[in-house]
This record gives sequence, C-alpha cells and structure tokens, in this order.
Amino acid sequence: MSTDASPLVEFVSADITNGEVTVVDNLNLAIRPGEFVYLTGKVGSGKTSIIRTLTGENPLAAGTARFGEFDLTNLKRKQIPYLRRSLGIVFQDFQLLMDRSIEENLRFALQATGWKDKGEMAERIDLVMRAVGLSNKAYKLPHQLSGGEQQRAAIARALLNLPALILADEPTGNLDEETAREIMGLLFEINRRGTAIIMVTHNQALIRMFPARVIVIENGTCREIASQA
Repeated sequence: MSTDASPLVEFVSADITNGEVTVVDNLNLAIRPGEFVYLTGKVGSGKTSIIRTLTGENPLAAGTARFGEFDLTNLKRKQIPYLRRSLGIVFQDFQLLMDRSIEENLRFALQATGWKDKGEMAERIDLVMRAVGLSNKAYKLPHQLSGGEQQRAAIARALLNLPALILADEPTGNLDEETAREIMGLLFEINRRGTAIIMVTHNQALIRMFPARVIVIENGTCREIASQA
C-alpha cells in the first residue's frame, strides 16, 4: 500500500445516520487503497451504519463522503447499483441462496451485476473458488457445507467483480474460534493482494491476533487507536 495514494474512502465532517437518527457525529476518516481497517465499538454504536452509508443505504445527514469515483453526499438512485458492483460485501450470516449450489449462487451474483458470457462466468467462478479454497465444493448446496465453508463461499462471491474494497460486517460472528482464525487468514491474504478491507467486529482477540488499523466508534464519535502491528 502506498501512503501517497489518494484515499479510496473519505468521510469529511460527516454525520452518519441509521436511516432515521444520527449515530456518529462529525466523522473524519480516510482509507487508502490496500488498507485493512477494523471498525469496532459496542452494539448500536454506528459501525454498521457506516457500512450502510458506503453501500448507499443510509444517506448522509451532513458533511461529505465518497468511495472511489462515487460521491456519496449526492448519490443518485440510478448510481446505487453501479456503486454496489464496485464493492464486495461479506455478511455475518453468509446470505447464500439455500436452494442453489455454491456455483449457482455465484453465477446468480454475476448475472445480477451484468455478466452475460457463460464461458467468462465459468472462468471467473472457478478462479474465485480456487482463491478461497473451495474449488471441489462448487456443486454443494450451502447446507452441505460447514459454517466456515459457507463464509468462504460468501467471500468468493464478494471477489467476483474484482472490487477495490470489501466490506465485511462481523464476518466471524457465527463461527467458532478456530474457523474464525481461518477466515481472518483468508481475508488478510486477499488484502495482501491489494484489496482494501473494512471489517466491522467487536472481537478484540482477533484484532490482537491479526493487527491492523483500528477505528473505535463510541458515544457518537470516532477515534483511531494505535495499531498493534
């Protein structure tokens, strides 16, 4: 990661809402390409609201924000699908379609973001499945996989469109300790290849084990604490 690079994500004097009321005041935060950043804080502190602002779900109450070429301050409805195609999103509960194989889940995601060529889709699916260590599980239904494997499939889905940024909202929250470490190792490997990651978590043990930049959200404010790297 180059410290000279322009910010990939930037909030300036931004008031973050949960869709109704302001939960974070005067957020000033810049994240550069290739950074790994934790957002941590108590439940309800506004961590997920920041993520939802980045995906265009929550409008800003004040200030400015942008992600890449997208001005989140004046985001138009027709821009939101393009914004979301530029992001990879990983959820705590995986959000896989349970009646379709993993391969079919990934093909559905590609089709939903405008891919049409069957050969190109098959090639891309194979590539991301190998990247997350699931190349022999493409035909499985989600319920036939362990929780860790389902999260790997969700990470594969997040990688499909070569995003510059992955938003991971409590991605280890439903996993046991050993599996959580494996998923963190995978996320850090993806990050080392150049993809920026913003991860929401309250798991301090994982933060100590996988040190990176840490942003704490508390009492409606944001502060950065010293990296343990």
